[in-house]
Amino acid sequence: MNAFWAYFWPIFGAGLTIGVATGLAGFRAPRARPKDREAAIHRWNRRRRIVLACGIALALAAAALWHGPLGAANRFTAQVERDARATLDFYLPQVRAELRHGPLTRQLILTGPADDFQRSELVRTMETLPGVSGATWSNSGGGTPLIAEGEGTSLLGFLIGLVLAYLVELRRRYNAQWNW
Repeated sequence: MNAFWAYFWPIFGAGLTIGVATGLAGFRAPRARPKDREAAIHRWNRRRRIVLACGIALALAAAALWHGPLGAANRFTAQVERDARATLDFYLPQVRAELRHGPLTRQLILTGPADDFQRSELVRTMETLPGVSGATWSNSGGGTPLIAEGEGTSLLGFLIGLVLAYLVELRRRYNAQWNW
């Protein structure tokens, strides 16, 4: 498994799991008596918003925890730079490649002596490495920070988990009408 999938799949899985759990807790409607039905619906809507907000916060916290303290960003950086070094050792050993830091992005910065043809071909070659969004010889510009991409992936997993939980709840409600 390459560095790109090793970084993003666990974040997606955590978001998916949190989304399913949040959805199952947030979409389950309480059984209310007809006389206090409106009050129960109001309480249920409020509870659902709170549960969904807590789920979103938990998904974002899981992504941040995975990125920083659990060391996924460091492993991702080491793997991508190791792959870039192996590629450069084959083509031009005097050229260096490292990911852009501050904030960490998937943009690869190349430094070292090379002519125009070598520069253009090395950029094209380095952009094909798994986990690299782009390569350049200059330190200007930037890309999307890796933590923002990770949190977006976590939120995508969370939303898919919510949809799955909603479908489970629809199925449960449909089957609940059959009380033979």
